[in-house]
Amino acid sequence: MSSTADKLADLRQRLDVAKEPAGAAGIEKRTRKGLPSARDRINSLLDPGSFVEIGALVRNPGEKDALYGDGVVTGHGLIDGRPVAVYSHDQTVYGGTVGEMFGRKVAAILDFACKMGCPVVGINDSGGARVQEAVTSLHWYGELGRRQEPLSGAVPQISLVLGNCAGGAVYAPINTDVVVATEAAHMFVTGPKVIREVTGEDVSLEELGGARSQAGYGNIHHVAPDEAAAFEWVREYLSYLPSSCQEEPPIINPGLEPEVTASDLELDDLVPNSDNASYDMHEVLLRIFDDGNFHEIGSDTARNVIIGFARVDGRPVGVVANQPMYLAGALDAAASDKAAHFIRMCDAFEIPLVLVVDTPGFLPGVEQEKIGVIKRGGRFLFSFVEASVPKVTIVVRKAYGGGWAVMGSKALGADVYLAWPTARIAVMGAESAVGLMFGKQIAATPEEQRAAVRQQMIDFYNANVATPWMAAERGFIDAVIEPSATRLELRRALHLLRDKKVHKPPRKHHLLPL
Repeated sequence: MSSTADKLADLRQRLDVAKEPAGAAGIEKRTRKGLPSARDRINSLLDPGSFVEIGALVRNPGEKDALYGDGVVTGHGLIDGRPVAVYSHDQTVYGGTVGEMFGRKVAAILDFACKMGCPVVGINDSGGARVQEAVTSLHWYGELGRRQEPLSGAVPQISLVLGNCAGGAVYAPINTDVVVATEAAHMFVTGPKVIREVTGEDVSLEELGGARSQAGYGNIHHVAPDEAAAFEWVREYLSYLPSSCQEEPPIINPGLEPEVTASDLELDDLVPNSDNASYDMHEVLLRIFDDGNFHEIGSDTARNVIIGFARVDGRPVGVVANQPMYLAGALDAAASDKAAHFIRMCDAFEIPLVLVVDTPGFLPGVEQEKIGVIKRGGRFLFSFVEASVPKVTIVVRKAYGGGWAVMGSKALGADVYLAWPTARIAVMGAESAVGLMFGKQIAATPEEQRAAVRQQMIDFYNANVATPWMAAERGFIDAVIEPSATRLELRRALHLLRDKKVHKPPRKHHLLPL
């Protein structure tokens, strides 16, 4: 009969084996690739010493030599003192592929997050489905996909891709709120070899599934130079979000700089007078939010629109802004997708929206029509209308046509609509409007006078039509403000809207244009 000491020794021995299930071969494999272990990755993400592992001794009971962990490490811990659920693929055990016990472990931690109301962070480095477990592996992919739906919009879901994410393994990350990858990561449904055999296309691994490529396609929201930077980005991202939709996000350093500062005053001459002159919208954003902080999301795709988190008087806000340095700030299909996804995420977690506008409207062209700019622009519009959080819009320069409408117009439900004196609000820009309305008159003018006459008409249009005054007179603008007052006006507006409540009629769900 074994003693308690023998049983403790047995436990310790099993736990010791479970820390490195693949033994020396697994350690050598990681060392050769220069990779940390699944547990090291979790500990790099979480507050030091806070990780509590669940299921370390899980293995396939039907397999004689089954390895502990079954290719994934699961548990919970803290980030900035707040609970998070986490799982991390173990490349040294079955290549991090999904088998039955793998699936059961991840399903259990997702259920835990749903029950506790805490964020889920998945660290992905997987070979996909476990071929030797055949349909069982596919079944657990389905089980995991089903468990993501009740978490969506209820708790933050973040995916880190730190190695390969191939085949069915891509669908779990893409259905989370954000996907973060390192430069060396790859993500694709079908690899280059299979594509070559099936379609005859010859494509490199980097072009097909490299992190930068997939970020450009809109499937990855942030590419970090290395794993440490990726973990830091996720920690900062979570600092702007509540633990669940039932809670409020953290408030950090409220009450700072209650008066106009030198940085505020720089806004009064930051925006160029000409529609055609570009400037970096980041320079505006850094001056109108707390501490000059802005946590950008999706900077590698649709750069004509900027999205991310900032704080106003210590409280998080979601920011959607046009970028005049890229396509002159015109909206297109990709920018619409980017903005719509972000607006819906902010609305799910009760984070107010601030839209900063300088756009000539939607980008024209046959290619845009082919890829569905109507439907995708409609999703942007629909998402803003649907959002019930406080919504504040600031027009800093151009707000033309459909761009004026979808970028937070009062007609679509902005609660507070502000404009700078430099705002130009009209159906279209002066050059296009003059050509449309006075083309025949200009053509009838002697050739040597045409340029001067056309310029006079453009100047008249800009001075008398494309101004904030006509919209302000009709109540479509709540106030025209000095640019230097923007940061403090944002505080006042969002303080006023803090208790906003919208009661919607019952229905199962709306029909977002897809």
